[in-house]
Amino acid sequence: MANPYTSLARAQWRSFASYRTSFVVDLLSNVGGTALDVVAVLVLFQATRTVAGFSLSEGLLIVSLSSLAFALADFSVGNVDRLKTYVRTGLLDAVLVRPLGALPQLLLMDLPIRKALRLVVGVVVLAVALHVNDIEWTPARVALIVIAPLAGSVFFGAIFVISASVTFWWIDSGDLGSAFTYGGRDFTAYPVPVYSGWFRALFAYAMGFGFVAYQPAVTLLGRDDPLGLPAWTGFVSPLVALIAAAAAALMWRAGIRHYRSTGS
Repeated sequence: MANPYTSLARAQWRSFASYRTSFVVDLLSNVGGTALDVVAVLVLFQATRTVAGFSLSEGLLIVSLSSLAFALADFSVGNVDRLKTYVRTGLLDAVLVRPLGALPQLLLMDLPIRKALRLVVGVVVLAVALHVNDIEWTPARVALIVIAPLAGSVFFGAIFVISASVTFWWIDSGDLGSAFTYGGRDFTAYPVPVYSGWFRALFAYAMGFGFVAYQPAVTLLGRDDPLGLPAWTGFVSPLVALIAAAAAALMWRAGIRHYRSTGS
C-alpha cells in the first residue's frame, strides 16, 4: 500500500505537471526572493567598504548562509502560513478528521515545488561566498558549513510553525507572523553588530536569530567576534534550532487542542 503522504505529494506534482507553462513562470519568478536578499547586501557595501567591521566578502558569507537556510525552510514548511485561510474556509476541519498528522498534511496540500529554484540560487551564492573568502578549512569547519544551513532551516521552519500557530487564537495574526519569519530573514542577512541595545539582545540572542548565520560565519572565517563571543558559539546553531523546534511542537499541539471547528 502506498504511503498516504507520498500519494499527497504525487497528487501535487500531477497538478503542477498539468500546467507546465504556469509552473515554469512561477519557478523563475520565485528566484527573486533569494536574489534580492543578496542584492540588498551588495548595494549596502557599495556605499561603504566595511559594515560593522565586516568586508564585502564576509558580508556575502553571512547573507548566503541566511538565504540558503531560509530558502530550505520556506520550501519545506513555508506554506504553513496559509493556516489562517484553512481555518477561515473550514478546510482544517477536513484535515483533522483524517487519520494522518495535521501538520504534514497541511505542508503537502500545497507543496511549493515552484520555490525549488531558490535552493539552487542559495547553494550557488554560498559557493561563491566560500570561494571569495580565505577560509582555513578544518574538519570542524567542513562539518559546520554543512550543519549551519540545515540548522538554520530548522530554526526558520520552527518560526514559521510558531507564527502560524498564533492563528488558532488570533486568526488575523498574519502581519505579526511575517514580522518574525520574513523580518527574521532580513535580520540574519547582516552582521549582528549592525544592531544595538535591547533590539540586538532580544532578536540575536534571546530569540536565537544570531545563531542562524552570523555566529557560524564568524567561526568559519576564524576571526574575532566584535561582540566578544568565543569561536565555539558558531557550533551552537544546532542546539538553538532544536530548542526552537521543540517550542514550535509545543505551540502547535497547544493550538490544535485549542482549535474549535468552524462548523462549515
